Amino acid sequence: MFKNATGTFLLTAVNAKYIHSNPAVYSLKAYADKYYPDRPAGCALEIAEYTINQTTGAILADLYRKKPQVIAFSCYIWNWTLIQDLLAELPKLLPDTDLWLGGPEVSFDAEKIMQALPQLTGIMVGEGEQTLLELLHDYWEQRGSLQEIPGIVWRGGFTGARQAADIDRIPFWAAVDTPHTDALATFKNRILYYESQRGCPFQCAYCLSSIDKKVRLRAIDTVKAELQYFLDNRVPQVKFIDRTFNCSADHALSVWKYLAENDNGVTNFHFEIAADLLTDAQLDVMRGMRPGLIQLEIGVQSANETTLKAINRHMDIDALRKTVSTIRGFQNIHQHLDLIAGLPHEDYDSFAESFDTVYAMAPDQLQLGFLKILKGSPMEQQAPKYGIVYSAKPPYEVLYTKWLRYEDVLQLKEIEEMVELYYNSGQFRHTLLVLAQLFPSPFHMYEALARHYRANGLFTNVPARTYRYQVLFDFACAAAPHQRALFAELLTFDLYLRENLKSRPDIAPENTAAELNTSEPNVSEVNALKKKIRQFYAREAQEHCYLKGYDRCTSAQLTRMTHIERFFYPVWESHAADCMKKRDTPAYILFDYQNRGALTHDAAFYEISL
Repeated sequence: MFKNATGTFLLTAVNAKYIHSNPAVYSLKAYADKYYPDRPAGCALEIAEYTINQTTGAILADLYRKKPQVIAFSCYIWNWTLIQDLLAELPKLLPDTDLWLGGPEVSFDAEKIMQALPQLTGIMVGEGEQTLLELLHDYWEQRGSLQEIPGIVWRGGFTGARQAADIDRIPFWAAVDTPHTDALATFKNRILYYESQRGCPFQCAYCLSSIDKKVRLRAIDTVKAELQYFLDNRVPQVKFIDRTFNCSADHALSVWKYLAENDNGVTNFHFEIAADLLTDAQLDVMRGMRPGLIQLEIGVQSANETTLKAINRHMDIDALRKTVSTIRGFQNIHQHLDLIAGLPHEDYDSFAESFDTVYAMAPDQLQLGFLKILKGSPMEQQAPKYGIVYSAKPPYEVLYTKWLRYEDVLQLKEIEEMVELYYNSGQFRHTLLVLAQLFPSPFHMYEALARHYRANGLFTNVPARTYRYQVLFDFACAAAPHQRALFAELLTFDLYLRENLKSRPDIAPENTAAELNTSEPNVSEVNALKKKIRQFYAREAQEHCYLKGYDRCTSAQLTRMTHIERFFYPVWESHAADCMKKRDTPAYILFDYQNRGALTHDAAFYEISL
């Protein structure tokens, strides 16, 4: 049935961003390379990666120049629309090239897709390593036995489900070199992904992992050896794609202990976990880790117990709250907590309560996402029961439900943007701490901020990063006109934590003296202060009481590389009430930009005497 017995079989990935990589196609290739090394002459298995930001024409041109025997696309919700566009044009340009698909976006309605797209040769369903291996034998040895390969939908129908793969037989794809380059060179400046297990014991209705309930763990000695490869090569970041990494307590503890004991001081490892399942032994290991060695993504999704029950998600909110607080106290691990809007039994007010519950846990990032009805997930079947209406095209995102109106979804989208710009950026931490006290709850603060953006046309013309401080200052002053001096100092402090500005910002207190109902600075006082600052830097260049690691710097260089700011409010305090207590005499804060927090990236700062 095949047009050519030899040629290139091209595994094709279309990633959401350039910094992403596609572990699926690399795993497929590594498996085939290991178990089918002696291929007929003229046969090659290669990878091509693109992004959804490239034009259809540019991708078509590149594929045309390669002229492969077969193109097999790895299909997900983020690239399915673009891949369909490519499939419409490829037969016109490469009529002798067979077209195959694989991946979660096409695995659950493969027969329907085959009917809709007659140009397809077939679809690989589910885990593809062994399926691809057998398909390559079929192509390159002209066996003509597709019907005997499990896990395929073709014109002859479905060949039947394939058994789950033995995860220990799958090679470590990140270490597989090609004839032209070493493996890690391929991923320079990109995120590397790693898999130490497949499957998930939980049955969350919105997740595809609920289908594969059997957890298969990679042998721990193998995992350690593969992680050491990342450590030895000082890879900046590795993201584990295990759905619930700590579902096996012993497995997770072994990995975390190994990373703690073999830390190279550089590599960061990202894990998706169930925080309420963390053990005391695991927390003890985490407590001693280098700041930034690991980061945790914790899917809360909702704090509504009725909602959690409806989606088959079992979580102890009190245990979660306690664990997140414990880890935050370590001050060495970034925590990213997730919420999903549009779940059953969650209306606008209920979601606001869930938001405030998670916000009170003070995560480093709070991801406000929206329910996506994934093909093959239990929620796809349950959507009519819950009145969930969602977009017909990827990413199949919720439009409205029995409980949540479309107007509510639109408003939550705007709130999501405010949380992303102001909370998740980490640039306004001290200001937001105090500002939240002016509203009934944090959710209401972001809701009001979204209204401010909408009223001033800022969603259309999103302000530049530095101008967002001015926007937040205007918003805060409108909410509390009598606290202009406080918010000027809070925002100035937050701004100087991140930026060693060459010129003073408009929000800085000295530039708003008239607005703050204070007299203009006395010239002699200003000159006296400048003299004290010069004297401070002259002493520091000799004694280095505060600025460590600046041994060869002159006082003039220290002046340029750091900043001193005067504050009447203790805006650096960690409690809002303490920040608001104005002092009779000012404090002077030295910002050290050569030394930054591993998690916050804020400059180190010290209260000094002049």
